[in-house]
Amino acid sequence: MKKIGIIGYGWLGERLAAFLSEKYTLSATTTTENKVNQLSAKGIHAVIASFPDYQLAEPLSQWEEINNMDALIITIPVSEKSCCVSSLYNRIQNLSAFIGDFKGQMFLMSSTGVYPDIAKEFTEEDVPLVNVSGERMLRNKFPQLNILRLGGLMGDNRLLKNYNVSNLDHAVNHIHYADISGIISEMIEQKSESKLYNVTAPIHPAKSQVINAQKNIEDDEVFEVKGKKVLSSKLVSELDYVFQYPDPRTFHL
Repeated sequence: MKKIGIIGYGWLGERLAAFLSEKYTLSATTTTENKVNQLSAKGIHAVIASFPDYQLAEPLSQWEEINNMDALIITIPVSEKSCCVSSLYNRIQNLSAFIGDFKGQMFLMSSTGVYPDIAKEFTEEDVPLVNVSGERMLRNKFPQLNILRLGGLMGDNRLLKNYNVSNLDHAVNHIHYADISGIISEMIEQKSESKLYNVTAPIHPAKSQVINAQKNIEDDEVFEVKGKKVLSSKLVSELDYVFQYPDPRTFHL
């Protein structure tokens, strides 16, 4: 049974772990002793680790478990939107020290937020990873790194109707966490390396259509859906992946 590490056991990390634990042995990092105990109860070997965006007096020690791992999933944010470039550099240095010279499969959970907010259909080639600081820094250190640019994370308690939403006639670029899990699992089995994929549900309804579906309101209105659409067609063609939740209007069902 392959051994998988998850760096960052937050909302997504928890759901990835629930899916992947059926097929793999898991280890994870978290930030509190309480969560370490919760994870241990689930059979997940957990350690406390955090990756600050400042230079530490002493570098982080390498994760002891990592030498036994086949794949590593990074869910902590490494984008300029969460910090400036110098802070981002420090965070990635701290993360890299923890990872060491890991040679197995690696996955970075990036974001479709790298694409500008203009009305266009975007593919991965529109914004190469060399133009995205966090992606570039980590790929330079770990050439085998797979980068997944995730759309808005949805499913379970995350429903669009629960948020204060503007531009209701604009398209959604959402992804159900079950499909993120399925895509990572498929890439592990296919031994994918050095890939860059957009990870969004292939259907892009307007925000209002998604909200109406979630509120069980009949939606007869026909109109042009505006805004940007981030396409996952490269992922579908290369992995031959079939989405469990292709339409954000059914994520709540």
